[in-house]
Amino acid sequence: MALRPPVEPMLAQAAESLPAPAALRAGVAYEQKLDGHRALLFTPAGPGGRVLVQTRRGSLVQDRWPDLVAAAEQLPHGLVLDGELLVWDAEAGRLSFEALQRRAAARARSAAGLTARWPAYFVAFDVLQQDGQELLHRPYEERRTLLEALFTDHALTAPWTLVPMTTDLATAREWLESWTDVSGVEGLVVKPLTSRYLTGYRGWTKIRRRDTTEAIIGAVTGTLTRPQLLVLGRHDQDGRLRAVGRTVPLRPEVSRQVGEHLVAAGPGHPFEGVRFTAAWGSRDVLDVRLVRPEQVAEVSADRAVDRGGVFRHPLRFKRLRLDVGLEDVPRFGQGPAAGGRLSA
Repeated sequence: MALRPPVEPMLAQAAESLPAPAALRAGVAYEQKLDGHRALLFTPAGPGGRVLVQTRRGSLVQDRWPDLVAAAEQLPHGLVLDGELLVWDAEAGRLSFEALQRRAAARARSAAGLTARWPAYFVAFDVLQQDGQELLHRPYEERRTLLEALFTDHALTAPWTLVPMTTDLATAREWLESWTDVSGVEGLVVKPLTSRYLTGYRGWTKIRRRDTTEAIIGAVTGTLTRPQLLVLGRHDQDGRLRAVGRTVPLRPEVSRQVGEHLVAAGPGHPFEGVRFTAAWGSRDVLDVRLVRPEQVAEVSADRAVDRGGVFRHPLRFKRLRLDVGLEDVPRFGQGPAAGGRLSA
């Protein structure tokens, strides 16, 4: 039967590092992991039908992507692609997650006006249906061959892009270390060559590049002596402490060590009146206690950073840097790698 939305996409589970060579006997593919919005694109079965764009959670949002719908005339009928939506900010000269969010939230009336400023791209990494025939039972290696042939046979160009893939471990390691310096590339996805497409199943592996860097402890949850997590900041160019993210919960022994160096803040703390959410995009507000912003934390961060310098994902606390002064901490907006070291 032909696929129709909603279709649950196949998912990936997180890992800290690339699998060891001994675990790769069956053969795997390494794809670049892009920092966008997961989407499935359906072309109509025949003339006069509608192009549909489905989110990971099953919503149909093609009215928010009129440029992609128009460009789908390049695609054959009866096609279903799995991929990532990205947006290019020409003014900044980079991929922009913030612009992607704006476009994803736009309604039909305003969507058309955003296409010129922030054009969308669809980076395809799988084909689930071709000529009306579903391909879920086919192995990844065969689906990838069909996807590459689709791009070649139809001479597909922007906004359609084929995600880079390699089966060479050395190349994958180079991508993880160097390509992740490019805005919008945050790591790798590892896929067994023989795997079928299992909807809703975490059968792939994702590895995000992480960098070690520093930030200033400005607030905590829990108590000063037993902090649960840390709210971190960096100074902007005017010397004001700006929040950049929070850590994952601290282990008990680490919490005790950090608590020995925290002092309650006095009046005039730069975080006074600021509401901190429990997670990026969440409405849940953290109950925080402000501390004197005089301790530097070394943290591990992935590459998902908003243009303003805020980390979208929780940071991993590594240690206090009692040997580092506040002036040595990267400035607000400098991202995860400023002054940092590759940690995974």
